[in-house]
Amino acid sequence: MKQQFILNVATRAQTGRSASRRLRKANSIPAILYGKHTSPEKLAVDTPEFVRLLKSVAGRAVLVELHRTDKSEKALSFLQEIQRDPLTDKYLHIDLQEVKADEKMEIRVPLLVVGESFGVKNQSGVLEIASHALRIRCLPKDLPSVIEVDVTELKVGETIKVAEIKPIAGVELLDLKGQPVVSCVEPVAEIVQETVAATPAAGAAAPAAGATPAAGAAAPAAAGDAKAAAPAAGDKKAAAAPAAKK
Repeated sequence: MKQQFILNVATRAQTGRSASRRLRKANSIPAILYGKHTSPEKLAVDTPEFVRLLKSVAGRAVLVELHRTDKSEKALSFLQEIQRDPLTDKYLHIDLQEVKADEKMEIRVPLLVVGESFGVKNQSGVLEIASHALRIRCLPKDLPSVIEVDVTELKVGETIKVAEIKPIAGVELLDLKGQPVVSCVEPVAEIVQETVAATPAAGAAAPAAGATPAAGAAAPAAAGDAKAAAPAAGDKKAAAAPAAKK
């Protein structure tokens, strides 16, 4: 069995927003335990103890053994979801998923990039992480705390996909095989510089590619000359008219 963490919880009878607010004022967090074979159970978790648990977990996928302070029963679970206030960052609610030691479970496990990419080390590339966690199915005893992705051989322009992740004993990856996980790309600054450098040349080439503007500029001038020539022809007629009268 993988390392387990212990969390003391208490059963709560009262539900609703008012009850939850009172619970938070008492420095506790409303929680609920879902089970595949049991009905959802309303719980209360001591806030300082939960904060200590999160620090110990450090973002890994772990099993949490729940000890009910008002009962002798224990339950094996994992943290399904944690809700926090976007303004105060205080914990609002905790969802726990109960598991059985002899039944497979589905859980999201964080990715851990290991090694120094060839593209980063020798080609001035930058790592781009497309998937920060992957869905897996396994028995509780086979739960990995993280999924390691070795990027040592990754070069600029290359991508590691789900299908290329090293197999883990007893673990089934549920995400699409072609889903990108980590890529090595060119630095954004260099791409921008190349674009800026290419822009003037492209702009200068546009007028040169077609001489229409130059021809258009000449056309009005020619038209103007024709208009100027028309009065000149009229002047000859005007000059000829008086001569005829004589």
